[in-house]
Amino acid sequence: MSDFTPSHSSAVPAAPASKARFRPAAVEPVRLASIGAAVGVAVPGHAADVTVTGITLNSRSVEAGDLYVALPGASRHGADFVAQAVGAGAVAVLTDDAGARLLALGNDTPVPVLVVDKPRNVVGPLSAAIYGSTDGAEDDFTLFGVTGTNGKTTTTYFINSLLRALGTRSGLIGTIEILAGTEPIPSLLTTPESTEVHGLLALMRERGLGAAAMEVSSHAISYQRVDGVLFDVAGFTNLTQDHLDLHGTMDDYFATKAELFTPARARRAVVTVDDEWGRRLAGTAGIPVTTLSTDGQAAADWAVATTEPRGLGTAFTLKGPDGAELRLHTGLPGSFNVANAALAAVMVLAGGVDHAVLQEAVDTADPFTVAVPGRMQLVAEQPAAVVDFAHNTDALARALEAVRPPAPDSRLIVVFGATGQRDQGKRPAMGAVAARLADTVIITDDDPHDEDAAAIRADVLAGAEHARSSESLPCEILEVFPRDEAIRRAVELAGPSDSILVAGRGHEVWQEVKGVNLALDDRVELRSALTARGFNVLQDDRIES
Repeated sequence: MSDFTPSHSSAVPAAPASKARFRPAAVEPVRLASIGAAVGVAVPGHAADVTVTGITLNSRSVEAGDLYVALPGASRHGADFVAQAVGAGAVAVLTDDAGARLLALGNDTPVPVLVVDKPRNVVGPLSAAIYGSTDGAEDDFTLFGVTGTNGKTTTTYFINSLLRALGTRSGLIGTIEILAGTEPIPSLLTTPESTEVHGLLALMRERGLGAAAMEVSSHAISYQRVDGVLFDVAGFTNLTQDHLDLHGTMDDYFATKAELFTPARARRAVVTVDDEWGRRLAGTAGIPVTTLSTDGQAAADWAVATTEPRGLGTAFTLKGPDGAELRLHTGLPGSFNVANAALAAVMVLAGGVDHAVLQEAVDTADPFTVAVPGRMQLVAEQPAAVVDFAHNTDALARALEAVRPPAPDSRLIVVFGATGQRDQGKRPAMGAVAARLADTVIITDDDPHDEDAAAIRADVLAGAEHARSSESLPCEILEVFPRDEAIRRAVELAGPSDSILVAGRGHEVWQEVKGVNLALDDRVELRSALTARGFNVLQDDRIES
């Protein structure tokens, strides 16, 4: 695990059950001397015998016995909150030189302070050591990590659903929610901080779970939120333009994703090779790779061989090495959900499940028809009304293609916008793809954040109008805001045989405008507008009424 040594063999409660949601109920105490040795800092005197039973970066999450890690933030340094952390029960502080100088300017800190050059680099390994999150992982706990631009959430839901169909108690760490078995824990980030990730993994192991599936975003890798985590199987969906506000170029974006496919972070991989980035990753990964093709364009170990419509979804055959074959089905619409289901299946195979056992599970439980909140979520059938998280060009195109009504005289209406303070280059491209694939394009606000909403809409409109004029497209383009009014306009324009796609925000229930969170759930607004017009809506417990 590391050079940490518990001070004694008896685990002690880490916190009351009401607070210990991101960590196990009991933790082996670790001597501060061991922590100091791990980070290269001598701990003198009685301080060496101080014992630690938790770790956190957030002073508001401190529990008795914690090591509080004070890092520099966007506007303030974590050292400014040491007094609050100590008051809440922190027994020691880990910080950098800047934090130590801030502490020296204030009153004496009543707990030991460890100072290292780059504390962020040691947070993940320290968290793993304190919580014991990697103990015995090779024997009784299988951890799946999914990365890529689109499809991460649905693929992790599919993996989790498939594991349960196989009789494995499993957990989930992702954008929408975190599940430790059946207990839901609200998720604020695609991947929580590394302290929380390790606490959650230890909690899952403590509760006897046999596996977990985790979304791994490029932000999580860049910001070191998965440091110290070793995935048994890492999966890759695809790579399309997104997050260039963080990465700058697609090559840098790819390089960040590729870090997951190294021996320090994963044991083996399943890589979808439908795009050039997947093929490049499969050829350069530093770990054993199983390849997957879902579009028939590349040779691969596993490939989708046949597909046929079944209801709103698709039945398909997946063929693998030595004549192996799986007959699968997803009830979710779109070819991308075939890709998500295929990746989930091959990842679980790579985790050690026999393909015949997997076939029996999918035949019995239909695990790839599990509903994923805000991902191709059907709100009504006449008109077909769908809410999806598609918030980049590729995802929007795939979603539009998936909900296109089959009747030639039916129309496809899309409502979408673009997020503020994010990759601006994709805005006109999203407008253009909507103009090409939809009959009525309603451009509205997404989450403007601190950016001018009208300017964001103008960027999207420019792309849509340029595509319409230069390509002689027949679509209607409207600018309607605020977003709830845009959704109502879409429903006013729709007939029973039409399709409505509300894209970009998915499961999100707050819209951030100039630092203010406004209550806004696309599913609630769409259901309300449909009901007001006399259309029937589907009942779904995940949609607040």
